Amino acid sequence: MARLDLTAGSVDLTRAICDIPSVSGDEATLADAIFAAVSPLAHLDVYRDGDTIVARTHLGRAQRVVIAGHIDTVPINENLPTRDIVDDGIAYLWGRGTVDMKGGTAVQLKLAAELSDPRVDITWMWYDNEEVDSDRNGLTRLARTRPDLFAGDFAILGEPSNGGVEGGCNGTLRAVVRTHGVRSHSARAWMGENAIHRAAPILTRLAEYRPREIEVDGLVYREGLNAVRIAGGVAGNVIPDLCEVEVNFRFAPSRTVEDAEAHVRRVLEGFEVEIVDAAAGARPGLDAPLAQEFLAAVGGGARPKYGWTDVARFSALGVPAVNYGPGDPSLAHHDQERVPVAQIEDVERGLRAWLTAS
Repeated sequence: MARLDLTAGSVDLTRAICDIPSVSGDEATLADAIFAAVSPLAHLDVYRDGDTIVARTHLGRAQRVVIAGHIDTVPINENLPTRDIVDDGIAYLWGRGTVDMKGGTAVQLKLAAELSDPRVDITWMWYDNEEVDSDRNGLTRLARTRPDLFAGDFAILGEPSNGGVEGGCNGTLRAVVRTHGVRSHSARAWMGENAIHRAAPILTRLAEYRPREIEVDGLVYREGLNAVRIAGGVAGNVIPDLCEVEVNFRFAPSRTVEDAEAHVRRVLEGFEVEIVDAAAGARPGLDAPLAQEFLAAVGGGARPKYGWTDVARFSALGVPAVNYGPGDPSLAHHDQERVPVAQIEDVERGLRAWLTAS
């Protein structure tokens, strides 16, 4: 069984975690290693649900903070094992998961092991299947089986944020837009009706769409509506009778899921639209007292999070939440995924200072 040494530095721990492959749905080996590493820690009450591990302090503090991170990655593409590289004088750890988000996960494991007497009670969460549909997300499952574990006054997700604080997140919606036709032999195309050709206006509307930038509680979120997949046709000599265009809408947290769905249907009016997945965004949550203390401790300013993260899950439960982790979000899922070593160390230092301040 793979083993993790929680006495190692957070950079070495990041390397070790990344070198245990954990593509969504295949997290068991890493989950086993995390569970084995934290279970002996006397100051933590450890609970496991599938490949999600929760560890909590019970010190009787007046406030509780939830600090969470997912342990899965998108598929590997010849970018493991990790390696150390230097580019323009900056030291990086390169490889799948270094940015999204095993650098943050490693920091959380390191601090969970060492902070036996923090200023607040802490619930640490390491969960599976974040990179796939929300119904498979480990936190979705945990919310059904142990909703009490989500109780807290503030939450921090270790998602990549360039070592700064990113408040809230955009919502996300996926829809499949269909056009229909009639099959015929392509040599006698006039006998059929081409469903792919009928999809051309869908692509035109999406190409001409102008996304909005929307200010929410002082942060400006950028929306986006894009075709992300298109499928149609059954053979090279058959006029297709069906075409499906998958559309992704990233929407500001000021919109509800219902608002987002209505907007997509308005833009694509006249076409068959099926909503296949949707998750609400999260408002910044920066006005909570603990959030203000946290911001001051780690540097003050905050930016919006354009991608969807599980801060939305906590926000829906009434727990203000922010993203705070090492790594450039634009390199998440990238084949050249890499994290500055200094950012891992800075995030560890920032969290440690805030959690131990008197």
